[in-house]
Amino acid sequence: MIPVFNERPTLMKILSIVEDLPLNKELVIVDDGSTDGSRDILESLAPERARVIIHESNRGKGAAIRTAIPATTGDVIVIQDADLEYDPRDLVKLLRPIHDGKADVVYGSRFTGERRNMFFWHWVGNRFLTLVTNILYDSTLSDMETCYKMFRADVLKELELRSMRFEIEVEMTAKVLKSGKRIYEVPISYAGREFHEGKKITWRDGITALAKLIRYRFSD
Repeated sequence: MIPVFNERPTLMKILSIVEDLPLNKELVIVDDGSTDGSRDILESLAPERARVIIHESNRGKGAAIRTAIPATTGDVIVIQDADLEYDPRDLVKLLRPIHDGKADVVYGSRFTGERRNMFFWHWVGNRFLTLVTNILYDSTLSDMETCYKMFRADVLKELELRSMRFEIEVEMTAKVLKSGKRIYEVPISYAGREFHEGKKITWRDGITALAKLIRYRFSD
């Protein structure tokens, strides 16, 4: 699935790379109220290339993911952002542990593979939230906030997600770990954007993530 919000500069390139992957796949794309022409590009796609769903207004990444989940029909679901921070060619590596029966959930870790260096405080925030996750949920993740999360479809569809914005990353991780499933990690490459390049997540989202980690740990 591909959530999209104002990603016109990279949208066609990401679609081209995904379509060229040597995998049996379906594309479910949710445009979350784009105003930069992304919607026009998506609406011009032939139906056989992708199933496109339109949000008339911007609701948030979590809302886009929740819209896409029931529209998928495959055995495995992965979230692919529409920018170029994450390389779709790494999806083959993420799929292998599920295909081999080693895992139900696989995360791509930005901290164990090659990467473009982040700003220091972005790095600190990600590492801190991952540490808190490991303490609260008795896990040993290296990258809780990664946007590369791959699930067996039945596992993801049982999570009953409610988040509307970027805290969807926390909710998925917390609910998977609380269900007793362990997360398999594989190294991925990462080319993080800066704000002038279109990056949308801010320090405020980090505070929300911390609060949600604590809330999900101690509530049903």
